[in-house]
Amino acid sequence: MGAAACGVNLVTRWAVDFSPEACQSLRHNHPETEVRHTTAEEFLELLKAWKNLCDTYLWSETGGAADADEDIEEVDSEADSLLDDNDELEVDKIVGICYGDPKGIKEGSALYYKVSWKGYDSDEDTWEPATGLDKCDESIKDFVIDGYKRHILPLPGTVDVICGGPPCQGISGFNRFRTKEEPLKDIKNFQLEVFMNIIKFLQPRFTLMENVVDIMRFEKAYLGRLAVARLVAMQYQVRLGFLVAGKYGLPQFRMRTFIWGARTTEKLPGFPLPTHKVVARGFCPKQFECNVKVSEDEEKLLKNALLLGDAIRDLPDITTHEERDEMEYGEDPINITEFQRMIRRPKQELMGSAIPKSVTRPKLYDHRPLKLSKDDNIRVSQIPRKKGANYRDLDGVIVDGNIARRHPHIKIILDSGKPLVPEYALKYVRGTSKKPFGRLWWDEIVSTVVGRAEPHNQVILHPEQDRTLSIRENARLQGFPDYYRFFGNKEKQRYIQVGNAVAVPVGRALGFALARAVNEIPDNGPVFVLPPSFSS
Repeated sequence: MGAAACGVNLVTRWAVDFSPEACQSLRHNHPETEVRHTTAEEFLELLKAWKNLCDTYLWSETGGAADADEDIEEVDSEADSLLDDNDELEVDKIVGICYGDPKGIKEGSALYYKVSWKGYDSDEDTWEPATGLDKCDESIKDFVIDGYKRHILPLPGTVDVICGGPPCQGISGFNRFRTKEEPLKDIKNFQLEVFMNIIKFLQPRFTLMENVVDIMRFEKAYLGRLAVARLVAMQYQVRLGFLVAGKYGLPQFRMRTFIWGARTTEKLPGFPLPTHKVVARGFCPKQFECNVKVSEDEEKLLKNALLLGDAIRDLPDITTHEERDEMEYGEDPINITEFQRMIRRPKQELMGSAIPKSVTRPKLYDHRPLKLSKDDNIRVSQIPRKKGANYRDLDGVIVDGNIARRHPHIKIILDSGKPLVPEYALKYVRGTSKKPFGRLWWDEIVSTVVGRAEPHNQVILHPEQDRTLSIRENARLQGFPDYYRFFGNKEKQRYIQVGNAVAVPVGRALGFALARAVNEIPDNGPVFVLPPSFSS
């Protein structure tokens, strides 16, 4: 969206995610993208194997499948044994490729092909290890030639941009068990190395990495420095900055670290300056570049900050027991905001798609909250509907100074035998926190949308309804258009996808920055001003 606004047609060709639910969401919303449900490590091994296959069948004078498979582990195949014993079972063609057992049954790493069998329908295609198809050299060759023509997988030097967000849980301040001595021994932190290894192999023109600000705080910015050092060692230009989502048109603060990389033959993208006024929270590490911000005089010219009510107040009322995946919007509110009007627009209008406009009224998706326990439902229903309300307003709590304690004479017990005021709420941050079972209010800006929706240690209750914010409400706080659907049998899986995402307006602004670099538009330094109409 952002690149298109600057005249560059940017298409996501491949996406990789280890979450099957996230992959389902990606496939639905991005039908033009080849979505791979695999680990980043296995995807890299697949890319290496694909290059070997292309070298063997497209450019090698000798040919032979053995060259491509010589380093692949032997794996038994049921279909392979049938091939030896039953002449009627014959390979028709190869239709797919992956690395690692697609069913997750067999241990070990191996290259697999998806085989279409002669005389059988496509729904009976099976995945077979490459070592079991040594007699199918011509079928493999045909698949590689066709796959190369269709560009089914990227080859080194053929990719324009690689974007990624290595998992942040290993360094996040929310993680009480962070590995300080050897951060890369945490498998989540090691994904940073995997991401850099993919960049090293594919050698894209540009790369963009996102992570929490803690990557530049944790252990003297060990991982942040590593990311920059890896890119510089690969002869990439590097630019680092901190962007606040609320400053690009969202009612959410959400500060994140972004690292641009560009080959020496390319123009290094800059960072977009804010478009909205938001009071800064938290801090940037002083030894690094500060968050991207404007001067005090320029601040006066920015648009007013968006508030919670501006984003979600138009959505229909629901209860904590709502289970519908789609529903009607109901009557349009008289005082609908500019943000609400924009976020409701159908895909063909927002994306400039050639898809004809639908004559039917759009549906509202994913407007359902997290299912709470019976006890939590009771607690939530007793939190007053007022600004600043939280568990401290429940009967049985007294506040001494800023410390919340259990009342010595009032202790309400629920039918489950547990107290109305849970012990974990009183102990959270030693009784000083006001977050447990906190209620948001219409004139507030949310701190950060995270991947969980439990109200036990965060402010996530709806201002006037006795429930947590719905998946759709969280998605709106992240800037996702209403047409964008999320999948997963449980609400938690959808909340995780929303909370893990880069805020859409930030991504859009960065896409615009990328297009400016591609078009070699000159900048006066590392930052630039977005056009006035960009955030409207």
